[in-house]
Amino acid sequence: MAFFSFFKRSKEEEQKTLDQGLDKSKQSLLSRIGHAIAGKTTIDDEVLDNLEEALIASDVGVETTLQIIERLQERVKRDKYVNTDELNHIMVDEICQMLEENAPNAALQPEGGEVSSAAQKPYVVMVVGVNGVGKTTTIGKLAWRYKQAGRSVYLGAADTFRAAAVEQLCIWGERVGVPVIKQQQGSDPASVAYDTLQSAKANNADVVLIDTAGRLHNKVNLMNELTKIKQVMKKVVPDAPHEVLLVLDGSTGQNAFEQARQFAAATQITSLAVTKLDGTAKGGVVIGISNEMRIPVRYIGLGEKMEDLQTFNREAFVRGILGIE
Repeated sequence: MAFFSFFKRSKEEEQKTLDQGLDKSKQSLLSRIGHAIAGKTTIDDEVLDNLEEALIASDVGVETTLQIIERLQERVKRDKYVNTDELNHIMVDEICQMLEENAPNAALQPEGGEVSSAAQKPYVVMVVGVNGVGKTTTIGKLAWRYKQAGRSVYLGAADTFRAAAVEQLCIWGERVGVPVIKQQQGSDPASVAYDTLQSAKANNADVVLIDTAGRLHNKVNLMNELTKIKQVMKKVVPDAPHEVLLVLDGSTGQNAFEQARQFAAATQITSLAVTKLDGTAKGGVVIGISNEMRIPVRYIGLGEKMEDLQTFNREAFVRGILGIE
């Protein structure tokens, strides 16, 4: 049996949440694609040029857009005659294939992974991201997901720079019903992480989620802090952290790209969570960041409710943003 097997909502419920959460992005992108192919019956150079502008304007990113256009050009050349009615379906195929090549999900754990509980307990996730992106909220929702699956969870309040961060994590701990390990404001973050893993291990916990500071004003200090947290955790769990999850605010569009680059320079990021997609038309950023950073998206945030944090399904996402049933 898989180490983590999350409870399943019905496919209809998940699809409804996804469709509603991506509605603004879908309407924006479909409108731009409509203008790109207006009056055209086949995909020609003019259509591709217009489509390039549409994708860039939808925050897919320049590099990723150029890759998509190149794939479409090859597809048109191979198939000889491609009707504009087929464009969205072809884009789903090509974008999903591109993401599979550049940011495959296969190695991600623990969801669906055949990892024995004895070998991996506790499974340690270090969560990083700037203040205001929904990092602590994402941790709370993740804790809820794990607990719904019957797993015991510990939270580590290692963002000791802000008192509000510790308080917020404690509120989530109470809501979800999981313990939060904390120290006084200004304490050494690595010490908090160490205490959290010690407590979790002593109590045979399944999962540990470590919140970290979201300061980017000095990349060197951030790198040193995150490196120290990792080194200290390894004293308790030798292969920790098993995952470094970067949380990004999807509504910031291209700014999220820059945050991803800076954090990737400061520490090794293994997966992404993109939040606040329900209130923005910039959902295309999910495709661009995952592809260009070559880091798989793990979760997407589509609303305020606990269940609105969804496991990312690339095909469902791309179909949703292109309005394909």
